[in-house]
Amino acid sequence: MTSKKLPEWVPPAGLQLHLTGVHFDAIRVRGVRGEAVLHHLATLTDGDPGPVVREVAGGRWTYFLIPPGVSKRYDWPPGATCLGPSARDLYVGIPAAHGNTYPLSWRCGAPEEGEFVDAELLHGVVVAQLVRKDW
Repeated sequence: MTSKKLPEWVPPAGLQLHLTGVHFDAIRVRGVRGEAVLHHLATLTDGDPGPVVREVAGGRWTYFLIPPGVSKRYDWPPGATCLGPSARDLYVGIPAAHGNTYPLSWRCGAPEEGEFVDAELLHGVVVAQLVRKDW
């Protein structure tokens, strides 16, 4: 059995805040909309969308982690918050691969080194989901 090589920014235990734009950018979508985006993204990627962090308390945010610096290439619609390189510091909580990480968890498992959500595919799904009139 081979084990994954986790990125150095995934903590060994608990949770850790990481500055966006350094190891990754993040696209944040709230509640049921985030789950809908994830569902469609997972369907398009045979269940392996890349690293996605889910918050199960508060705003129930879903964070899609994409390569650092890539978020600024896209015009993200209202409802999707871009957390990437910017003038102010923005942090995302990153859970450990295993153990108690409440209220955060990896939605589809912790990432392997160099693994990210496909930003172009994510953008297409986000635009399709968040521009729908029935939300």
